Order: sequence, then structure tokens, then C-alpha cells
Amino acid sequence: MAPGGAGAAIGRVGVAVVGAGAAGLATAIFLRRDNPRVDVTVLDGAAKPGAKILISGGGRCNVTNTVVRDTDFWGGKRTIVRHVLNGFRVPETVAFFDSLGIALHEEPDGKLFPDSNRARDVLNALLRAASETGVQLSTGTRVSGVERRDDGFAVHTAAGPIAARAVVLATGGRSLPKTGSDGAGYDIARALGHTIVPQTPALAPLVLAAADDRAVHARLSGVSVEAEISVWVDGAVFTRVSGALLWTHFGVSGPAALNVSRHWARARAAGRDVRLTLNWSPGQSFEGIDAWLLAEAERRPRASVRGVLASVLPDAAARAILDALAIPIESTTGALNRDDRRRLVHALTAWPLPVVDTRGYNFAEVTAGGVDLAEVDPRSMESRVCPRLFLVGEILDVDGRIGGFNFQWAWASARAAARALARSA
Repeated sequence: MAPGGAGAAIGRVGVAVVGAGAAGLATAIFLRRDNPRVDVTVLDGAAKPGAKILISGGGRCNVTNTVVRDTDFWGGKRTIVRHVLNGFRVPETVAFFDSLGIALHEEPDGKLFPDSNRARDVLNALLRAASETGVQLSTGTRVSGVERRDDGFAVHTAAGPIAARAVVLATGGRSLPKTGSDGAGYDIARALGHTIVPQTPALAPLVLAAADDRAVHARLSGVSVEAEISVWVDGAVFTRVSGALLWTHFGVSGPAALNVSRHWARARAAGRDVRLTLNWSPGQSFEGIDAWLLAEAERRPRASVRGVLASVLPDAAARAILDALAIPIESTTGALNRDDRRRLVHALTAWPLPVVDTRGYNFAEVTAGGVDLAEVDPRSMESRVCPRLFLVGEILDVDGRIGGFNFQWAWASARAAARALARSA
């Protein structure tokens, strides 16, 4: 017997969407617009849905990016991700929000935000569109399980089961559990036959070892730099990520650290030997930085090494690096010996980041892992193992880099599911 019992249904709906986040609301809206004859009910355990939308993008909601490719995502096969993304491209997302009365503007790195800079306006527009299209929204209705039946599904709630012809799981992952994302959707999907890829936090700040004698994060707390982080797995470079890095009292944050966090966490969870190094001058090699310091010594032999470094780095960072290497602050470029110069170049291009952990799901923006993407038809987001079950958004083993990409995955996967449901009604 499934959770909640197997008694008579207290209600009957055409399509039950479990989860009233971005992917769930979008699926319901698209479906009702495509086929108003389909009865759609969205169930959410929170009294006020959309909490995760409200805190996204610093409360401004970065709804998508001007350029979205499958290479911006990790997890399941990129060919599957590409197929889903191609079914609903960025211009269509912009048009969708325009139809909701939300105009968007572009910011650095292609990020698209609402002109009002208010995530609340995005959520209100989605809720308004759901209401106007005839979507039934049932808040405070936590789903404890979904049972497969001959005529569809029984969606179990505290008030009893709800009969549904089709079910859409849009329950999210484990990130930001205070918003209601507690991973319960994985248990539902597993009970219906799905394989669940183990989860780790993604887009999460990184905690550095406080006892490391070269750690500089405490003295640089609040300082931001442009950096490149290399992820070393089993002794070889697995990937490199560039972007702004923010030093904090606990370690590092900012886009570069957030984007690299999933790689560190996944390798660590798999028992691999993983470490991170930081290049303070993105794109520059050891040889390039060494040649630059030699040229500076030739051109300005009496200039302080600190001053030369401060021309390309924040002064606080220059001081911290020299202190960690025990190179006197007053050293001049002309007096810097070969060994110290090469130690300095190594520090500038391969500074060790002694990561001990991520800050966990409470601070992670998304979840890596989830329902195996190979078990979902990318044309429809319908389960390959449980007919009439559809999966959209973060519950799937897909996570994108920071910058609006995870929202675009939500909209695109929702569009594919809604299109298929509308056709099969």
C-alpha cells in the first residue's frame, strides 16, 4: 500500500503537478494555454509557494541568459540536455515573460532580469497567469507519495488520495530546504521505478581550512578578484572555471567558486582525489607571469614587488601573498632573487585552495544529481519507466552554471512536458 493508504480518491484531476516552483507553475500555464480542456491542479506543501523564486538572483530573479548552450550544464548526457533546450530557446522565454507582463533587461555576462528588479513581480506574474488560465492551485497540500494505478495515479496527501490521469513531478532538489526543497520528490520517483543519481550541493560557497598556514581568506574577507580555478582530479586537470571570486570569512564565494563547487563535491563524493588551485591572473601561464616580473625588474628595478603586484591585484591580496611566502613587503623587483621570483610566480598561477567542504544545501542554489536523465524522453519529459509520469526542472540530474541557466532548464523542460500533455489529452 502506498503512503497515505489506498482508499477511495477524495478528488479527481486530469493532470496533477507536484510542486509550485518555477518548473511546476510554467508546466501548468503552458499546458492550459495549449489545451484549455485539460484539468490541471498544482499541489504544493507550502502555504505560500514560490519561495525559491523570491530569493533567486539576490531577490531580483535572473530568469535566463542571452546565450544558453548544453555546455553550460552538467549531469546527464548533453545530447539530451541539448534536445530539451532546443525545444524552447531564449527568445521564446523572453516572449513568454512578455506575455506575462514582465519585460527583461540584460546585465553583464548575458544575465536577463525583470526590468523591475523584483523577483516578487516574476512570482506574481506566474501565479496570475496560472489563475487566469484556469489552473487549480492547492497550497498547504504536501504530497507524501504517488501510486501507479490502472487508470492513472493516486497522489497521496494528508487529506487522502487524489486521482490523476497524469502526474508531473516538479518537486525540485535538496537545495535551500527552507523553501520546501527537501528531496522528497526523489523518493516518489524511486518508488515509481526510477534510478536516482546521488545528490550533492551545487552552486555553493566553498569552505577553506582555517588552519592552513597559506590560507588568506580570513584577512581578505570581502575582497573580490577575477580568478581562474583549476579542478585537479586524481592528479590531472579536470576542468578550469574563470570568473569573479569573493574571499569570505569562511572561504570563497562568487561565481567562480560557485560554478566549481559541483565538480569538487562530485569528485569528493565519488572518493576521488580532488584539489583546487587558483590562478590570480586568468589565462596567464607560469612562463607569462615570470616574463612579466622579469620585464618589470628590468624597467623598474627600484619598484616594490608589492607595488607591482598591486597594479594587477588588490593591494590586500598582494600583501597577503607576499606574507604567506615570507617575502618582505619592502622587497624591490631588482633585488628579488630567482628562487623567490619563481615561488611568487607559482603562487600567482597555482595558489592552493584547501577546500574542506561546501557550505551545504542551506546555501547551495541548485542540486547536482537526481533522476537519471536517460530514463526520460527528451521530446516530452515523460518517464521511460512509468508511462504518464513526467519530470521537469531540478528533480532531474541536470545542473547549470550560475547566470540564469537553471531557470532556462526549468522553462524548457516545462514546455516540453506541457506540449506532450496537451497533445495526448
